[in-house]
Amino acid sequence: MRKRTSLIVAAGIAFPVLAGIVVYIVMNQHPKAQAAEVPTAKVAVAAMGDIAHTLSLAGQFQPYQVVDVHPKVTGFMVKINVDIGDKVRKGQTLAVLEVPELNAQLKGTVFEVERAKDDLLRSRHEIKRAEAVHSALHADYQRLLEASKAQPGLIAQQELDDAESKDLSSASQVDAAKAAAAAAEQHTEVAHTDNDRVQALKNYTNVESPLDGVIVWRYADTGALIQSGTNSNEQDIPIVRLSQSGLLRLRMPIPENDVQFVHLGDPMQVRVDAIGRSFTGKIVRFTRDVNFETRTMETEIDVENQDLSISPGMYANTQMQLARASNVITIPVEALVLKGDRESVYSLDASNRVRIRNVGVGLRGSKLAEIISGLQPGERVILGGQENYTEGEEVAPILTQTPASDVVRESGGVIDMKAEAEENNGGTK
Repeated sequence: MRKRTSLIVAAGIAFPVLAGIVVYIVMNQHPKAQAAEVPTAKVAVAAMGDIAHTLSLAGQFQPYQVVDVHPKVTGFMVKINVDIGDKVRKGQTLAVLEVPELNAQLKGTVFEVERAKDDLLRSRHEIKRAEAVHSALHADYQRLLEASKAQPGLIAQQELDDAESKDLSSASQVDAAKAAAAAAEQHTEVAHTDNDRVQALKNYTNVESPLDGVIVWRYADTGALIQSGTNSNEQDIPIVRLSQSGLLRLRMPIPENDVQFVHLGDPMQVRVDAIGRSFTGKIVRFTRDVNFETRTMETEIDVENQDLSISPGMYANTQMQLARASNVITIPVEALVLKGDRESVYSLDASNRVRIRNVGVGLRGSKLAEIISGLQPGERVILGGQENYTEGEEVAPILTQTPASDVVRESGGVIDMKAEAEENNGGTK
């Protein structure tokens, strides 16, 4: 009986103690439970930085102009003064042709000019003679007329009529002589024109360079019959091919997606690995037309090459800055959420509560995006999993370090001269 009573007393004492322990444990674990209910979120800080898009691609040098030089007359090649690789100047004689019939034609036109000059001189003398005769006859008629008026009946009317007739006839002869002189003058001009035409054809037997350049090919040799290039016969062979290599076109195919960024005057960095030369050029022209097959637009820069150190056909690696935003607000692209037709970010206020805000987005990079409105530098935005958070919800931020600037490098194909050399040498270095 006494033993059972002791157990009851012990149990009565132990129960309050156990209850106190349980309450203590629950009370100590409750803050942790409450803390576990606050979700965490990776956040980044909006910073000031730069975003740039650059395009690297291969280009090829082309002559500024390429001309197949044809003669303007058909003849036999007497002499050719140039060969491939020769530098020539504008107006320099490249070749001399012989056209025997032109010599005879030229002599004939010279004789015709001389005869026309003689006819003109003769007609001018005839004018002077006719004017002298007319002056004398006109003076006789005036004297007879004045005498008849002074003493009527002194001069017979028949004599006055004859004198007047001779006066008028001589005046007509003066007019006829002047007309003949005008015709002779026109004939002289025609003779001169014909002589100039034949002389020009004769001069064309000296084939001159139309521009400064380099002879890149020679098609004719001494003694060959060369056809004139004045007709549309495409089989006529030129004498030489002339390349204007002192000024080159560097031609590059811009991919379709980047055409929107191409503007006249945009700078391009150019590297010619074959000669170890680098320089900066400017876009001077582009086709404004995308090729249907390659989906690229041909773009050119002009390159001075007076020393001919760059040969047409060489490749160059170029780099063009397509777009750039400097000193702008940037955030990681994964912080952006598309809601309908607007883009938003989930930002955190000073109390670490979520605030959904619409933002204006400018230039995008591969990792960062430019924010043009709706966000200030230093504000925090949630990175990824935004669908797990609601407006006004409290979160525990986990700060993630992100870069402030981003450069997107696109490549339309470059030429690795070292790799090509190794491939040509069987892969040996």
